[in-house]
Amino acid sequence: MLLTILLAQSVGAQIVAAPADISPEARIAIAPVAAAIAKVRQAQAVLPPPKDDAEKLLRMVELEQAPRMAFNQIDPSKIPAADRNNALTAIWQQINSIDEANQQALLAMLPPEGWFMIDKYGKEASRAAFLIVQHANPELWRRFAPVLEPLAAKGEVAGGDFALMYDRLALSEGRKQRYGSQIKCEGGKWVPLPLEDPEGVDRRRATLGMAPQSEYLAGSANRPPCG
Repeated sequence: MLLTILLAQSVGAQIVAAPADISPEARIAIAPVAAAIAKVRQAQAVLPPPKDDAEKLLRMVELEQAPRMAFNQIDPSKIPAADRNNALTAIWQQINSIDEANQQALLAMLPPEGWFMIDKYGKEASRAAFLIVQHANPELWRRFAPVLEPLAAKGEVAGGDFALMYDRLALSEGRKQRYGSQIKCEGGKWVPLPLEDPEGVDRRRATLGMAPQSEYLAGSANRPPCG
C-alpha cells in the first residue's frame, strides 16, 4: 500500500520530481495522491489565517490525511512491478515532507500544559495533534506517552489515542503492548501482537473508555482480507 505522490505542484510547496525512469503507467496510477495534496493546499491557500491553534491543527491534519486517504483508493497492481520502488520513494518523500513540517509546527505550538487538552482545544483538535505525533517516530512517542497518560485518565485526551501511542512505543522498544491496539494476521484471523497480562487487557481498556478486546477484533472484519 501507499503508492502515490509525485509531480505534486502544491501551492507554496516544493515539487517532488518523479524519478526519470518511471513509466507513464506508473505516473497515471499514482497521480491521485499528488492531486489530493494539491487540492487541499489550494483550498487552504484562499482561507483566512487560522483563528487559533485548534484551527491550525485541523488544517495540518487535513493535509496529512489527504494523501493517505487517496492512496487507499489506489490499486497497487496498476503500477508496473519495475516501477514500484521508485513510486514508493516518490510517495514517501512527499508524505514525509508534510509529516515533518507538521511535527515541527506542532512542537512550536505546544502549550505550557504539554499537550492540546480537550477542554481547551476541543476533541477534534486534540485528535489532530495525536495523529500528527502518531506519524512521527519513537522519539516523539517516548516524549509524549507519559504526558498523555494522566490526561487520558482525566478525559483530557481520548483514551484510545494514548493506548495506541503507548502500544506502538512498547513494541518499537521490544516490549509487549498493554492495551491490545496493535494486531496482526495469523491463520486467516486478526489477533493482537504480544500482550502483557492478556487476562487483564479488557480491564485496562475499560479504564480508558475502550471497548473490550473481542469487540475491537470483531471490528477488524472491516479491514482488508486477512490471509
